[in-house]
Amino acid sequence: MADEQVSVVARLKAREGMEDRMREELLSLVEPTRKEEGCLNYDLHQGIEDPSLFYFYENWTSQQDLDEHLQMPYVQEFAQKLDDLGELEIMTLRMVSPPDAGTAGR
Repeated sequence: MADEQVSVVARLKAREGMEDRMREELLSLVEPTRKEEGCLNYDLHQGIEDPSLFYFYENWTSQQDLDEHLQMPYVQEFAQKLDDLGELEIMTLRMVSPPDAGTAGR
């Protein structure tokens, strides 16, 4: 199952006063990541009730593609800044429900 699609939910909590800088740094990852081999989607969200919370929702064609993403220079550079910006929690998931066939017939 090494070629199985993987999903990621990454939760980031900005330190007080670092919300704008965190958002800027995270947005800078979106465009280059979306161009990577194996990236199906890479979407950044910010909390409405708590704007210090950020979430990436990502889907990758394989664990290998995700692992290669994590070694990209721009990801490594962001990781070096993270201690100043806030904290990160990553959950790697696999889908267990059948894929959605779309909205036809609803």
